[in-house]
Formats: sequence, structure tokens, C-alpha cells
Amino acid sequence: MVQSRIEKGIWPQGTLLPTESELAEEFGCARATVNRALRELADGGFVERRRKSGTRVTTAPVKLAKFEIALVRKMVEEQNAAYRYALVNRSIDPAPAWLRSRLGLLPDRRVLHVLCMHYANNRPFQFEERWVNLDVVPGIEQADLSQAGPNEWLLANVPFTDAEMILSSVPADARIAEFLATSAGTSVMQIERTTWKQGVPVTFVRMTHHPGFQVRARY
Repeated sequence: MVQSRIEKGIWPQGTLLPTESELAEEFGCARATVNRALRELADGGFVERRRKSGTRVTTAPVKLAKFEIALVRKMVEEQNAAYRYALVNRSIDPAPAWLRSRLGLLPDRRVLHVLCMHYANNRPFQFEERWVNLDVVPGIEQADLSQAGPNEWLLANVPFTDAEMILSSVPADARIAEFLATSAGTSVMQIERTTWKQGVPVTFVRMTHHPGFQVRARY
């Protein structure tokens, strides 16, 4: 119904749509159903969704690239390589100031801090550093992350509603260079991703890949 109204011009470009609760009441369905439908419309380029600003009909509809939160295991195996995972360190820490500022966390919040490595044919593939909001995901505090990474656990146990991803080319510092078996200063691809559940931050992760790593998007 929402897509039909957009296509017929009932809701023209730039229109701020009713809230999810209002749409659920109008269409006689659950809010979760509306949320899923709006996400699909956003994926298709019909609407733009912004936290705290609502959903608007896209002003200039475009075909959007789709990014999936894929398992590193799957990425490696699709390259016909043998996957290996190693947990480097895990700890429960007070959220650092920069993370509190970035995610809007209160000063006394605790986070799970995980460092882990992913390998392809025993060669460094990705160094992962992740912080998980324990207020939203208390179960991960007791989860066994020695055999599989936190991303696998989160995708299996915690649905998210929104995500933001930043891709950058950065020079490897001494720590990253050691993990990725390269030289300090080498240009590497770094992906920072934040996920939210109904506006509440779930996790922030910084994934740094081996030199030469490429990102693919399907249109």
C-alpha cells in the first residue's frame, strides 16, 4: 500500500510518511510488519529513513547498492579458501569516552570489547575489533566466542533494525600491521559499522582487511 501510494503520487517526492505506529494502525498490522516493509522500500530506493527524522519519499529515486552483513567465514569460503578464526582477547570494560560520544551511551555503561582474527588459508584476512552494548545484548557476556566470532553470534541472536557503514583507506599502524603481517604505513581497507535495534546502539565494529581487499556492491 505504501509503495502504491508513492507510485500513484498520493505521497509525492519529499513527503514525510506517517509514523510506523500510525501506519500499523491504518493498515491493521503489527508495527514490526510496517518496519520490515519500510526497510524493503528503503532498499529499493523509494524512501529514505533517518533516525529521529522519520521516513520520507525519496526526492530523486535512485537504484541503491546493497550491502549485506555477511559472515567472514562465508566470504573466505566463497574464495575457495580454508577459513580459520582466532580469538585474541575479550574483556568487559567501561565504555570509553569516544565510544560513548559516538553511540550516545551513558557514562556508566559497560561494553564487551573483543579482538579477533580471521584467516584465509592461514593468511591474515581480517582483524576485527568490536564493542558490544551489554545493556542491549546481555547474553553475549556469557557466550563462548572461542570457536566462532562475535559477528556470527550477533547475527544469530540479535536482530537489528538500522545500520551505518563507513569505508576508508587507512595506513596500517604498528599493531594492525603486526596482525595483518604487513608493514606499518601500508594502505589497508578499514570498515566501521554500527548497528541499532529500535534506535538503541547494539554494536560498533572496526574491521581492517589485508592489503588488496576489495568491496563489491550489487545494483
